[in-house]
Amino acid sequence: MVSEQQDDFLFFADDEPEQADSVSDKEGWKVIIVDDEQEIHNVTRMVLGDFTFDGKRLEMLSAYSETEAMELLGNNPDVAIILLDVVMDQDDTGLKLVKYIREQLKYSSVRIILRTGQPGQAPEKLVITEYDINDYKEKTELTSQKLFTTVMSALRSYRDIIVIENNKIGLEKIINSSADLFELKSMRKFASGVLTQLTSILNLNKNALHCNSYAVSKGLEKIYILAASGDYAPNENDKIEDVVPHHVLNSIENTFRDKKGGFFDDHFTCYFQSKTGSENVIYFEGTVPLNEWNRYLIEIYSSNVSVAFENIYLNEEVENTQKEIIFTLGEIAETRSKETGNHVKRVAEYSKLLSLKYGFTEEEAEIVRLASSMHDVGKVAVPDEILNKPGKLTPEEFETIKNHTNHGYAMLNHSNRDIIKTAAIIAHQHHEKYNGKGYPNGLAGEDIHIYGRIAAIADVFDALGSERVYKKAWPLDEILAYFKEESGQHFDPKLVDIFFENLPSILKIRDQYTDARS
Repeated sequence: MVSEQQDDFLFFADDEPEQADSVSDKEGWKVIIVDDEQEIHNVTRMVLGDFTFDGKRLEMLSAYSETEAMELLGNNPDVAIILLDVVMDQDDTGLKLVKYIREQLKYSSVRIILRTGQPGQAPEKLVITEYDINDYKEKTELTSQKLFTTVMSALRSYRDIIVIENNKIGLEKIINSSADLFELKSMRKFASGVLTQLTSILNLNKNALHCNSYAVSKGLEKIYILAASGDYAPNENDKIEDVVPHHVLNSIENTFRDKKGGFFDDHFTCYFQSKTGSENVIYFEGTVPLNEWNRYLIEIYSSNVSVAFENIYLNEEVENTQKEIIFTLGEIAETRSKETGNHVKRVAEYSKLLSLKYGFTEEEAEIVRLASSMHDVGKVAVPDEILNKPGKLTPEEFETIKNHTNHGYAMLNHSNRDIIKTAAIIAHQHHEKYNGKGYPNGLAGEDIHIYGRIAAIADVFDALGSERVYKKAWPLDEILAYFKEESGQHFDPKLVDIFFENLPSILKIRDQYTDARS
C-alpha cells in the first residue's frame, strides 16, 4: 500500500494523469511501469510527463500483474528502464520478474529500478546482493525530484551501455564483413556487398550508391553504377544521370574531382583509387547525422575495403588475362584447321547456355564456357596436310585426327585449376557418343562426363552449320532433323530436349557471332 505521507511525490496523485502518447513517440526512451496500483502509474506519468533526455522523451508503458508484465517485456526488448514493484500478485512477484528479465529474456542492458512500499518484505541489502537490479527505492522516499534524478541516472547508464554494445557490434560486423568481402571475386557482387555491410554496420536503411569511373579518350569520364539500394536501385547499365537526382550526381562528381570523400549533414561519400587507376565512390544517405563513432567505423571499414578493392582489381586482371590466353589457345587450334575463332566463341556460348538450363550455377556454367573454347586444342599436334585435307581421309589419317582428343587431354590434365581441369575433360570426351560408338574410349551414357555431353552438342551443332574445307554448311532444318534422329544415339536425350526448348536463344548466339565473309 502507498503511504499516506504527504510529500512532493504524492501531491501529484490528485492531478489528472497525462496520456503517454502525448509525451513520447516511437523514437523515445521506453519505460515500463510494473505495479498493481493504478495510482502509482498515474503519479509516475505525471511526474515524468515532460521529461527529456538527449532530445528524446519517455514512452511509458504499463503492466498491472506478473502476466501482463511478462507479455509486455517480451514484446519490448528495447526497453530502457523498468520501474518494478516488489509485492503484487505475490509477495515476491517483482523478484521473480527480475530473474525472468535477466535469465530468460537475457535483457542485460535494461536498468531495473525496484520500488517497494513494504521494504520489510524485501530487505534492500538482501535484494541488492542476490538480484541483478540497478537501484532500490522505497516509494515513500521517491519525491518528484528524486524520481527525476533516479530516471535521469538510469537513462545515462542505459545510453552508455547501448553505445558500448553498438560499438562492439559495429566492430564485429567490420571484422566479419571484411572477411566476407575478400571472398567475393566479382566486382559487382563486391560492390553490392560493401553497401549491404555498410548499411548493417551503421544500422541504416536508406539510399546508397557505389559508383565506378574509368577515364576514356580526351580526358572525358563515364560514371556508371556498380551497385545501388533504395530509390537508386538501377537496371543494369543504367546511366547514373538517369537514376539519381542532380544533388546526388553533383556530390559524386565532386568526390571524383577532389579525390576524397566527406561527411555532410544528410550523407557521406568515400573515395577509393586502385593502383591500376580505376576510381570508386560510395555515396550513402543516412537517417540521422553521423556521430564521431560512426565516422570512425566508416574510416576503419573504408581502409579494409580499399585493400579488398585492390585485390579484386588484381584478381580480375589475372582472370581476364587467363580468359584471353584460353580463348587464344582455342583460336590457334581452329586457325590451323582454317576454321574461324568465332567457332570457338559460339561453342563457348552454346555450352554456357546449355549448362545453365541443365541446372549449373552461374559460376560453373562460366567455367564450362571458358573451358569449352579449348575443345579442339589437341589439333595443334595434327599435321597440316591431314588437318586441312579437302578430300576424304584415309582410315589411317582419320585415326590421326581422332587422336587430337588424347593430345588435348595430355596437354591439359596436369593442372589443378578448375578451368583447365574442365577443359581437359571436354577435350578428351567431346567426341564420345551417348550410344558408346564415339571416340577415343567408347564411353556410353552417363559414363561420359556431363561436360563432354554438353560440348558434343555445342560443337556438332556449330560444325554442321559452318562451312569447312571438306564440306558445305548444312541448312538449319537438316541440322535440327539430325539432332532429333541422334537423340539417345549421338547425344544425351535430356540435353537434346534442352537444346530444342532453348533454340531461339541458340540461334541468337549463332547470329551474334557470325563468320566474316571474304
